[in-house]
Parts: sequence; C-alpha cells; structure tokens
Amino acid sequence: MDFNLSKEEILIQKMARDYAEQAILPVADQIEKDNRVPDDIMAGLAELDLFGMTVPEEFGGAGAGYVPYVLAMEQIARVSSGPAMIISAHNLGLGALVNFGTDEQKAKFVPQAAKGEHIASFAFTEPGTGSDPKQLTTSAVRGGDHFVLNGTKRFITNASYKGPLVLFAIEAESGQPTAFVVEKHCPGYSVSKPWSKLGWHGGDLVDIYLKDVQVPVENVLGKIGDGYPILQYGIAFGKIGMNSVALGTTLAAFELAVKYAKEKTHRGQPIAKFQAIQMKVAEIAGIYESSRWLAYRLGFLANNTKNYREFAKEAALAKWVIARNAQEATRISMDVHGSYGLMEDYEITRIYRDAAMGPQVEGVIHMQQVILAGDILR
Repeated sequence: MDFNLSKEEILIQKMARDYAEQAILPVADQIEKDNRVPDDIMAGLAELDLFGMTVPEEFGGAGAGYVPYVLAMEQIARVSSGPAMIISAHNLGLGALVNFGTDEQKAKFVPQAAKGEHIASFAFTEPGTGSDPKQLTTSAVRGGDHFVLNGTKRFITNASYKGPLVLFAIEAESGQPTAFVVEKHCPGYSVSKPWSKLGWHGGDLVDIYLKDVQVPVENVLGKIGDGYPILQYGIAFGKIGMNSVALGTTLAAFELAVKYAKEKTHRGQPIAKFQAIQMKVAEIAGIYESSRWLAYRLGFLANNTKNYREFAKEAALAKWVIARNAQEATRISMDVHGSYGLMEDYEITRIYRDAAMGPQVEGVIHMQQVILAGDILR
C-alpha cells in the first residue's frame, strides 16, 4: 500500500490551507457572529474549483476526485466550519445529479453548480422523520406534463441559495419515495429563517415550504418510485464531506492545544513543560492521526468503489469514529486551555461547539454502529 499523497494532492491541500488562512481566517469571527459566509469568500471558493472538485471535467468540474476533496475540506473546516458545510451539502446534491441524472439533467444543472455559480442542496428530512423514507409526508401528484409538490422539509443546508435541489417526496400513484430536481425559489417555494445552531455557523439550516410547486416530468431523478437507492447513495457519500468537516475540527483542536501549551506560562515556564499537558497533547495527536487516515481512506474508496454495500459500511465506520473523535479531541484541548477555554475570546470555544454537531447530522453515530454491526453479523 502507498500512503503517500501525490504531488497534485499536496498542491491542492496547500492551496486550500493558504486560502483558508489568508482569506477565511480574517473573517472567521464575522462568520461565527453573522452566521453567514461573505459573498467574496464564496467567490474565492468557486475560483479554486472547490465546488466542482469531485465533478468530472466533462460536466464542467475539476475532475480531481474525492481524496483531494477531503484534503481541501479538512483545511477549510480547520479555520471555519461554515464554508466547509456549504461545500459538503452542495457536493451531496451535485453528486446525486451526476450519478443518477439523465444527460439532459446533467447539461442543465451541473455545469453552473460545478463552477459555484449555483449552489446545490439535498432535501430528505422532514419534521416527522429523520432517515426513514416510510415516514415521508411530502407529496408529488402528477398533473399532465408536471408534478405538483406539497410539504415541508426540515434542516436543509444551502436552501436559500439559487440552484438545484434534489428533493424526495412520495409519488402518489406508486406510493413510493421519488427524487425530483427542484429549482430553488420557483413559484410556491419558500424557506424559513435560519435555525440558530450550536455550531457550524455560516452554513444555514432552514426549513423548506412547498406550496403547489410545479416540477416538470423531465425533472424526475432516476425512476418514479425509485428514490431509495438515491437516498442511500446520498447518505453514504454525504459522509465524506461531514467526516472532512469533523476532521478539520480535530486538526484545529490539536493545533490550538499545541499553540496554547507553548504560549501559556506558569511560574516562568510554558505549561508545555509539564508532563500532564504533554500527555494531553500526545493524546490529541493520536486521535487526529486515527481520524485522518480513516477520512483519507474513505476518499480513496469513493474513487474506487465497485461495491456500494461495502462502501456504505466503510462510510458508517468512518463517520462513527471521526465524529466521536472530534468531540474527544476538542474536550481534551479544552482541558489544556483550562478556564481560559471557557471564554469566548478563545477560539477553542467555537471549535468545541462545532465538534458537537458532527455526531448528530448526516446519520447519528449510534445508527452508524447499527449499520456496521448489521453488515458484520449478517
């Protein structure tokens, strides 16, 4: 096995880190306070092809694949989770279009999204369901050359941006979940005010309200009544982005602990000289390394998978470990900071809140254990 990154991957990693430090870091506090990523940051991310990194070149993307995507996302999330969250949700919706869309759908929706001119979304969750398609209440009724959609979607990322939305509804005739491509802000489409989240500020979560939204028949993604495989794809491949966000959080926790340990003094010497602090820093380093290689490996598998079931198991394993590790790493980093870590003047407080988000989104970690065990014990 070769664990070395290619020259191209190293360049992409450095590009993302440089942009994060030079452009995002100076406005990270503003993003945290305003819960909004500035337009110039969004434009910069687009210029670096971060919105289309996993999209094949034939559809207007960079064609770099998932390993560079993980490397870049880690560096962005290390500085601010908001922009990384936007990119992750965007790639979730965009990936579904690339993998399940017709040639006409890809030509219509993918190129602008790959360039970051449009921002994609993925909408399954509703007020009464988490990941169970049998509990969907959003309806789709055929009316001539279009479907009429009615319902509410909850906790949807990027729903306020212009662009395509991959949305799941129960098609009336089949009674089965069906995926549709909805153009956001069409007649009958509206969103709530952003939810006030604990962490990941800058990536809006809103509810979507569909009131007699008309979607052309040609916007059915895949086949009528065949939305579940698309949902399964989204759940598995969506974890790549979420894992990368959690990994960036873990890296930030590690670097902040090292920085504080070297700068904070006690009785005239840095607290890094004390064995108790050294052990905590070493523990975070070990946690980060275990998460890093799981995340990178999942990106490699995404580029090379031929067995979807096997990939879904690996994605569940990675999500469970990496999300949990992020919480543990930030907790230990908080211990290194001591009482100062409780003050919002210190960055670790934001990182600590961000880490709490990972285990609860894109599949709660306990469900990932069930998925993993179900595959092992079948």
